[in-house]
Amino acid sequence: MIFELGEHIFFPPPEYSEPDGLLAVGGDLNIDRLILAYSQGIFPWFNPEDPILWWSPDPRPVVVPGKMRVTKNLARLIRRKKFTVTFDRDFETVINRCADTFRPGQPGTWLTPQMKEAYINLHNHGYCHSVEVWLEGKLAGGLYGVALGKAFFGESMFHAVTDASKVAFYHLSEYLAAKGFHLIDGQVSTPHLLSLGAVEIPRDKFLIMLREALKFPTDARKWGE
Repeated sequence: MIFELGEHIFFPPPEYSEPDGLLAVGGDLNIDRLILAYSQGIFPWFNPEDPILWWSPDPRPVVVPGKMRVTKNLARLIRRKKFTVTFDRDFETVINRCADTFRPGQPGTWLTPQMKEAYINLHNHGYCHSVEVWLEGKLAGGLYGVALGKAFFGESMFHAVTDASKVAFYHLSEYLAAKGFHLIDGQVSTPHLLSLGAVEIPRDKFLIMLREALKFPTDARKWGE
């Protein structure tokens, strides 16, 4: 059963999702609705021609902060300090580059102007963060996602230089581990995420982990301040 959302900010339990994870349609992308969605293990994902679609897949790919799978080549690259890494320095460029990145098998981008505006708004209020990777003063890769309590919800990443997004993810993982975060939610499983150390767990177990992570207050400051 797919629920139709109205003006009232509400989500049905994630357990009511369809087998593919689709739970609801409609509503809007204001801050209060987005925060409620993420706090319940739900996220928006839709194509430009679609209405707003809300998902809660089962199983869920999760990376434990500090436990990213690092290959020998990536470890060597990190030790060389070829890249400069920053947090929340250029969020809007990161999200725009994520939107512009061609992804095999996808005809376009799910990061519509409406979605970008929503996440920029979340960033301006301290709930959405970016990691930037620079090479010789130019943006080589990056990622962004939503942080609530001690949970981080990864949204998208890009690279213009080989392995730059992996470097971004490594520094995110280490940063979150140092801050005591419990989990990095990958939302939808992909071979790339699994190669980085994501483990697919049942949605009910994910929701238990999420509830524990959300017992901690959200630090709604920009990272790096």
